[in-house]
Amino acid sequence: MAAEPYRVDPDDPRAPPQEVWERLTAEERARIVESLPSEFPVSESSPPEGDPHFEAKVRTREVLGGYFSRIGRKVYLACELPVYYPDEPMFAPDVIAVVDVEPHSRMRWMVSAKGKGVDLALEIHVAGERRKDLVRNVERFARLGIREYFLFDRGKLRLTGWRLEEGRRSYQPIVPQHGFYPSEVLGLELQLEGERLRFFHGRAPLPESDEMIATLERMVREAEAHRSEEEQARTELEQRLAEESRLLAEESRLRAEESRLREQAERRLAAVLAELERLKQGRN
Repeated sequence: MAAEPYRVDPDDPRAPPQEVWERLTAEERARIVESLPSEFPVSESSPPEGDPHFEAKVRTREVLGGYFSRIGRKVYLACELPVYYPDEPMFAPDVIAVVDVEPHSRMRWMVSAKGKGVDLALEIHVAGERRKDLVRNVERFARLGIREYFLFDRGKLRLTGWRLEEGRRSYQPIVPQHGFYPSEVLGLELQLEGERLRFFHGRAPLPESDEMIATLERMVREAEAHRSEEEQARTELEQRLAEESRLLAEESRLRAEESRLREQAERRLAAVLAELERLKQGRN
């Protein structure tokens, strides 16, 4: 008797257990992946946390995405993307990073289908109960093998990090070094700067969009000023060249006039000498 096809429970959407997944055909797998919701059920939805929460997670994705794009490293980044581990309730961290993966748009991250789990999770806590982020996520993410987990407590302005050591299933706290929390997954360091979470490479902060805009505007102003200076210098040079050309032309004219006058004087002198010679011969 054929086994019942695996169906996703809309009230508790889960990916099938790994042993079930391995027995499925390609068509059955594709059907299951497409049936996994790309958003939380209404009963599981978290209340909105306002602009500070939204801005912090979007800024993180933009900063990291821009950095990895510039250095040519493949890191997939997503905000609140549904993540499905085998036979686990769906969850969606504020930010996830999966290394060595093409960074194109996705509706979900299904571990069995991708053959790879999440490498880093970041949660941003702004308001409400902290137990999920500080306790439940620490246990769950470690059990699932997520290598690093960071929590930015926006309300208390506190940063905490955990790392999963090789062969272990429980996190060890990441010890900050002079206020910087190193991330082996990202190859970067994290630190709070005022009310912002910042990322650093070699202790140099990764530029954020507003900083990059300000830098580009400054570069444009400097370029325009430099171009204005070049145009002024070019105009002055053209004026000097024109003046030199005029002076050369005037010098050439004067030389020609001098040569004409000399020739005229020589002709007159020759005529006078000839006339004088003629007169001398007449007397004789």
